Amino acid sequence: MNRRIQRRGWIAATLLAVVLSACSSGMGHGPGLGGGSSTGTAQKIIIDSDYNTMSGDGQLGAMAAQLQAEGKVDVLGISVVSGNKWLRQGVAEALKSVERLGVGDRIGVYVGENYALNHTKADIDAEMKAGAGGDGYLGAWSSPEPKSDADLVPIPDGFATRTKAQAKGAVDFLIDAIKANPKQVSILAIGPLTNIALAAKRAPEIVPLIKEIIYMGGAVHVAGNTTKTAEFNWWFDPDAAQYVVRLPIPQVVLPLDVTDTVLMTKAIYDKIAHPATPTPVTEVFRKEWFADSFETKPGYTSNIWDTLTIAYLLDPSYATEVSEEYVDVIAKPGDPENGRSVGYATPPAGVPLQKMKVVKKFDNARFYDLYVDLLTRPVPVKLPVTN
Repeated sequence: MNRRIQRRGWIAATLLAVVLSACSSGMGHGPGLGGGSSTGTAQKIIIDSDYNTMSGDGQLGAMAAQLQAEGKVDVLGISVVSGNKWLRQGVAEALKSVERLGVGDRIGVYVGENYALNHTKADIDAEMKAGAGGDGYLGAWSSPEPKSDADLVPIPDGFATRTKAQAKGAVDFLIDAIKANPKQVSILAIGPLTNIALAAKRAPEIVPLIKEIIYMGGAVHVAGNTTKTAEFNWWFDPDAAQYVVRLPIPQVVLPLDVTDTVLMTKAIYDKIAHPATPTPVTEVFRKEWFADSFETKPGYTSNIWDTLTIAYLLDPSYATEVSEEYVDVIAKPGDPENGRSVGYATPPAGVPLQKMKVVKKFDNARFYDLYVDLLTRPVPVKLPVTN
């Protein structure tokens, strides 16, 4: 299933796309302003993410950079939010990610929100005491919040040395990028929805200008993970999730309903972690949290989450079973049901829900081909040699 292409023709095409993209960047385009595509037909995207090095969010970042070099997407920027990691750690890992890929001058990293709108550690403790507990994963809340860069957890291949976060904050970036590209921006929302909720609250005029939001979030008709009923991303900030899913925007959700059925196996892991020609991406991939289990347990599997969103963006036919439902999120801090997502055939009276597409099954074999290919290609831009 590994379709990693090594032909000279592909290399030449990729170099041409990179050169054209770089030329475009040099003609007045900067991070967040577009211009990353060499073809003019690339889909404009914003990645809103609780970023990590090479788990789901970092994998999606690497895949997006490859697709941008190919002219298929135009990544306007990465807006970071607390979730998997505290914000400071997530920003550091996002900066290293774009630098590792050689695209730090074209894909800006924007610093977003550090705390949920209304979900505190006291609320979480109350929820767990009331019996909400699922797999025990609490993301950022599982570790002390870093107060300075000295408190950051080291990244396997070191922190970024040339790439800095953008001066503009993530919420303002979302507002400005959407206004500058009306009806053209798809948001890949693969973390808690705090940044997006605040952008819509601060500038409600952007709501009709958003092309679509594609989420990895929720557990619509299956059990949760962090709690028995709630999926992590929407549990971390349920008030933000509830606010955003109720907005009149075209929306697609890839919940645990589908991610529970798309698994990384040992065979897939090995193709990425141990390719014939290692890359900076494959090197850090085999140092992620799941690597020890894959290296020592032949039958081990792990869910694949966030990367499904970019496959769906490229071609919705990757989704082989889709329902249309009115999806809502329960926001009751301290209650064991907090963060639960619910799908309705008919919306409850008085609740302004939007009918959205809920993906339930994927073309797994076809997705695995894309996944392995994009994660094992050479980095889009040759990195300079540093002393």
